[in-house]
Amino acid sequence: MRLNTTADLFRLTASILLTLAIWPDISEHVVAQQPPRPAAGATLADAKPRPEETEVWEPVPKVVTPGVTSSNAPSDAIVLFDGKSLDEWVSVRDKGPAGWTVAGGTVVVNKEAGNIETKRRFRDYQLHIEWRIPFVISGSGQARGNSGVFLASTGPGDTGYELQILDSYENKTYVNGQAGSLYKQYPPLVNASHKPGEWQAYDVVWTAPTFNADGSLKTPAYCTAFHNGVLIQNHSALKGATVFIGSPSYVAYESAPIMLQSHGDPSEPISFRNIWIREL
Repeated sequence: MRLNTTADLFRLTASILLTLAIWPDISEHVVAQQPPRPAAGATLADAKPRPEETEVWEPVPKVVTPGVTSSNAPSDAIVLFDGKSLDEWVSVRDKGPAGWTVAGGTVVVNKEAGNIETKRRFRDYQLHIEWRIPFVISGSGQARGNSGVFLASTGPGDTGYELQILDSYENKTYVNGQAGSLYKQYPPLVNASHKPGEWQAYDVVWTAPTFNADGSLKTPAYCTAFHNGVLIQNHSALKGATVFIGSPSYVAYESAPIMLQSHGDPSEPISFRNIWIREL
């Protein structure tokens, strides 16, 4: 470039000085935009994340054969009632044979015989149970098809954690006592009840409470439940055992049977069928 005047020389000098002044900022920006250099001996491909880095291959989950329908027991389930006998159940009252009536693939509550419970004791599990309010049903409120599934029966009488059974089809009562409620603690998210005479189903995931060495509560019990395929309890944390009067509280236990309630209301007795459990 030819410099013809003093002014040209002055402009060139100013341009050079300005470039030198801003060069550190430019160089830092350029360096910041460069990808990290691979370690010595590594290739550029080695520096990129690979899908294999987040793949887990073992342990391989065991194979479980599902039932023909979602209500049928899968291959790893314990069948608690197969429609033929109550061999898996005993009377809560005296631990003798369960005195309910088995006929036609169902078991009907015998209110005179009282509650029945499983011979086996459980902690965490998945439970399927089907129940039916009789087509002809009398009474109203809590005196209409009342029963319950005690997800852990932890003492005499009705001591434990109850998922309520009731005819809640067009039958008004307190909402934390209707079908699908964790009794006196959590109402169901929705009322998914069928009409009397139609079979209904509960599918439950139960997580038992845990306790410290001194018997104090470590983690609460949790219940997730579906009523006729509809979510009604979403990982609900229980405040303790369910009680008719007063406030719930926890008493330490290791494992417990599942109990079916023979309620003392005068309405016609309900029926059960197709009960199975998977321990978790």
